[in-house]
Amino acid sequence: MRRAWFHNPRLSKHTPLIVSDSHLNLIEKAEVLLEALPYIQKFRGNTFVIKYGGSFMDDPNPEVRASVATDIVFLASVGIQVVVVHGGGKAITRAMDASGIKTEWRNGMRVTDDATVQIVQHTLNTVVNADICEIIRGKGGFPKSIAGNAVNLCEKLFSRDEAGEPIDIGFVGDIKFVKTKIIKKALSDGFIPVISPIAVDDEDQPYNTNADVAAAAVASSLKARRLVFMSDVPGLLANPKDPSSLISTLPVGQVEGLKRDGTIASGMIPKVDSAVKALQSGVKRVHFIDGRVPHSLLLEIFTDKGIGTEIVHGNGQ
Repeated sequence: MRRAWFHNPRLSKHTPLIVSDSHLNLIEKAEVLLEALPYIQKFRGNTFVIKYGGSFMDDPNPEVRASVATDIVFLASVGIQVVVVHGGGKAITRAMDASGIKTEWRNGMRVTDDATVQIVQHTLNTVVNADICEIIRGKGGFPKSIAGNAVNLCEKLFSRDEAGEPIDIGFVGDIKFVKTKIIKKALSDGFIPVISPIAVDDEDQPYNTNADVAAAAVASSLKARRLVFMSDVPGLLANPKDPSSLISTLPVGQVEGLKRDGTIASGMIPKVDSAVKALQSGVKRVHFIDGRVPHSLLLEIFTDKGIGTEIVHGNGQ
């Protein structure tokens, strides 16, 4: 038992209340909820787009994936309109191996021929999407599976060599337009849309697209308040070799400088470029968090300090 002092008008101001350890734990939980309250009030009715990707999608521990699903359902339960856009690179690689098709890479990008794009389409639209929906449903949420073919319109994307010459990488697309009507209808009906990064051109030819780019395109089209990239890194690090050098808040005006000095490099470049584009298109803030950390989504959104990196407009709105 611990002796704690609380103000109670029915007692003398010098009267101690004896509070057990279990009661103190409950009080601490209440304080956590109170810290979240202003954020819940502020974000209710707003749209958040969650990019669901990274190695945690394949984590053998079901609790890791369940933690992410729980956070998504929590957001929806407090009145936030949640849209999930997922990747699935490792699942595609497994499906390719099972089909006996060898992956070809050009300039660091997967070449997607006709046979490959069919496997990619099936894996993302049917296997990965269904798995994410099942996990969300298991946590009491109401997911709505949406194949990217139904909402994402794209143009063929060419890679570039060092001289700037185009490199044909097959059916890989760059999303140019998102049909938001289907997504908004799902949200208004109380569902959590779960969207694959497949896109189609004007002739309904399916293309694979970068899931980060797809998430940013969806967030931009919906004018989402928040875009959250969930992956297997803690965020942006000032020193990539030092996990303690996490950059908590980054004004968008500093991004180019960090790219020039190598702080933002390799696989983080398309993520950050997508974030910048989303901010320029009306998204208010973009977050990078580690999906392997239990409840990282809630910690980033509903606490004062957060847990990852947020990229904000120059005025920090």
